Amino acid sequence: MSLLPRTAEEFSSAEYWERFFKKRGEKAFEWYGDYNKLCGVLHKYIKVQHKVLVVGCGNSELSEQLYDVGYKHLTNIDISETVVTHMNQRNTERRPGLTFQQVDATQTPYEDASYQAALDKGTLDAMASEEEGALARNMLTEVGRVLSVGGRYVCVTLAQESVIKLAVEHFVQLGWAVRLHCLQEESGKEEDSFALPVFVLVCTKFRQPMPTPILEMCLGEDGAPTRLTQVTELLSAVREHQAYSVLKKRLRTGTDASSNLSLTLCHTKTGLPRYTLTVQDCPPGAKVPRSNQFAIFIVPQGSETAWLYSSSEGRRQLAASANFRRLVIVAMHRNQEYTDMQAVQSELSPMVMDLAPPGMPANQQVPFLSVGGDLGWREEVSRGVSELSGEYCVENVKGEDGELYRRLVFLSNAALVQSESRLVPSGTASSHKKKNKKKVKPTAAPTPPSTSLSVDSGFLCCAHHEVMVAGLTMLRARTPLNKGVPVSVLLVGLGGGGLPQFLRDFVPDVTVEVVELDPVVMEVAKEWFGFRPDDRLTVTLGDGLERICALEKEGGRLFDVIMFDVDNKDSTVGMSCPPAAFVETSTLQKVCSLLTTRGVFILNLVCRDSVLRKSVLERVSSVFPTILSRKIEGEVNEVLLCSRGEDETQDAARILPSLNQAAKSLQSALCSNRTGANMKNILSLRLNVVLLQT
Repeated sequence: MSLLPRTAEEFSSAEYWERFFKKRGEKAFEWYGDYNKLCGVLHKYIKVQHKVLVVGCGNSELSEQLYDVGYKHLTNIDISETVVTHMNQRNTERRPGLTFQQVDATQTPYEDASYQAALDKGTLDAMASEEEGALARNMLTEVGRVLSVGGRYVCVTLAQESVIKLAVEHFVQLGWAVRLHCLQEESGKEEDSFALPVFVLVCTKFRQPMPTPILEMCLGEDGAPTRLTQVTELLSAVREHQAYSVLKKRLRTGTDASSNLSLTLCHTKTGLPRYTLTVQDCPPGAKVPRSNQFAIFIVPQGSETAWLYSSSEGRRQLAASANFRRLVIVAMHRNQEYTDMQAVQSELSPMVMDLAPPGMPANQQVPFLSVGGDLGWREEVSRGVSELSGEYCVENVKGEDGELYRRLVFLSNAALVQSESRLVPSGTASSHKKKNKKKVKPTAAPTPPSTSLSVDSGFLCCAHHEVMVAGLTMLRARTPLNKGVPVSVLLVGLGGGGLPQFLRDFVPDVTVEVVELDPVVMEVAKEWFGFRPDDRLTVTLGDGLERICALEKEGGRLFDVIMFDVDNKDSTVGMSCPPAAFVETSTLQKVCSLLTTRGVFILNLVCRDSVLRKSVLERVSSVFPTILSRKIEGEVNEVLLCSRGEDETQDAARILPSLNQAAKSLQSALCSNRTGANMKNILSLRLNVVLLQT
């Protein structure tokens, strides 16, 4: 339908509503609902004995229907003489007590406080566009004058943002109580029904103006009111309800495997996000059993950032495996409590049926699917605020592999895990100081308390960190990584400290300098992720670019390896790692000058913009003649391994066989349980094979 907006934000657009009202046609009042739809909320606020002023009655049947059920004290006014004449003629015989008068709603002849209610169906919407809202304000002022204390202005509206804002702010300034009902759509509506919800605005007059605004939002005619503190919150809630109605309209009229329609359900009392639902349809022509119309998949807590659930490609793969016509993928939010799977099903069942595919039989059973039949496990262990990165949380989660993990998440981008480490019961973490400790797999029931868990520094959770460590094999291709041969590493970007701690603990004779901009991140890494700086693992707090410039200016200090693993805080750029300034030619030249002759520059590149990625690669290759690239499966990350290439014969074709030979020599040092003295002399073969298969 051409009147439907493309996004929730479009409900705030004056241009959208101008097109809407031009196209709505002669049947406009039908979209506001008839008596059957409105009677529940009208009877709640307007009693049969009340004296009611019906503002801008038009030719609507609503007054006639109210009169027929007992409302005998209705005064109907409209500015159109034609409408008034027609309505009086239509009701003279059947409803002799129902009168219609030609009156300007902005200047009525009625006495102050002479009515207990004023009823408006669409009049405010029509008047608000005239004279930049001045006409509507005059009408609202007049309504306030003729209403008695305790009287109510009841307005049926489509809730154009400028209209609701005008009316709500007007009555809030007068100290009235404001409540807005969003009327739920009737089930079983035909597919060509109108998509936008109808709202009923109820403003109550007090003898003494309320010092603090009373703003409430209700779902349906009898929904419990949700108290809001600001007009902007009310406007946001209206947009969300409008967007949800449009979403339901689209879902029940068609399917689209390429779209990623989603919505967030909030807790009724707190207003905090509780569930995020993403709709994934099967592609056209897919062979789906007739009984497999619709299913709900519950993502285990802590797994929502996994590729299978967080990416479009992953969700399509999940839907194909489930083999349902429509799959709704449900993610649970942090800082919320969930009892068990049955409780989640009961909570979601009334809502998810609104998202069923078109033509699904009414009696169709809708299964709830999950991994292993449980909700997963998540425990928040710390929360804080960084001046540079905003609010963050540290949480323990159970992975789908049954292992426990600790994560650092910045809540400004809650779908992205900043850092992750594996947890084991205290005393079993990998360490060269402990021998013959067996690996203990944590159980889900009961889940070990945080105090009995420690970080396994011998395990790298991130695939790109595995490749970055494996990249050190390029050094061995030139100079053996044997005991007594020092290796110096400069790493920009600390995160949870898992990568530098692994290098410190398991690479022979390594010294690592980490540059980290955010001091809060360093404290989190030390307190929660087992990061232990010492004389071989140091941290420089400050800007990475400034540190590189300072090192170049000082001269004399070179590094065997320089790594960039730093995220970009600017979400408007198509590259989330590293910040653009880190891959400028001038910066790359400084990096090259700080490398030893055997040195390697290792870059974690996360770039969704193909044009920008090409530009970055061109700049890198202009400085580093030899580049090996390894893309991380299922992720946007790719790791670039770059060498100075001063020996012209040392091209990529010769480096790869050298790396293979180096990997074979490492195999003999592999220790299956990662304990004992051998941990000082190995890099895991598994890490190197990841690279060498490129």
